[in-house]
Amino acid sequence: MFSRNFIARTLLGAAAALCITVGAHAQSFTITSSTFKDGEMLATKNAGNNKANPNCVGDNVSPPFAWTNVPAGTKSFALVMVDPEGRGGLGVVHWVAYGIPASVTGFAEGEVSQLGDKYVGGMSTIKLGHYFGPCTPPKTGFHHYTFTLIATDMEPGELPAGLTREDLFTKLNGRTKGAAGIVGLFGKP
Repeated sequence: MFSRNFIARTLLGAAAALCITVGAHAQSFTITSSTFKDGEMLATKNAGNNKANPNCVGDNVSPPFAWTNVPAGTKSFALVMVDPEGRGGLGVVHWVAYGIPASVTGFAEGEVSQLGDKYVGGMSTIKLGHYFGPCTPPKTGFHHYTFTLIATDMEPGELPAGLTREDLFTKLNGRTKGAAGIVGLFGKP
């Protein structure tokens, strides 16, 4: 039979392992913004600015983002913004960025409204490589602008500029370490 001391050490070890596992899961990879919470409205200034489109009512100021609890082994990030309800449910890709170095922990407000040196610009639905905000058509309700941050094991300069979301996802297949997301609403009920 087992001694009481052996049983006590085994139970104590199992409890410690459980605490470590629970503690590791309590700190999940997250992306946040200081100007909106997940599921809340984006500010009008975050909407797109295109004088040729009356649905673009904003200043195209990108919201600020920060991320924490990055998965181990992350070398770079990709960040994609999609409106799944856009184009009658076919979706609109508003922004594709990748090659974001693991040392970057977020973007300041307005920082990604133009191309910058902290990321490689991909190709959005409207052929832009930087953030372009919502231009929600009237009478379509609130759209869900989904920002997905993907941790990868790829070096920051490994991919060329101009990849579409689909091209990027093909390249990232098998190379991701985890993902985090936040959703901002915009539109009229």
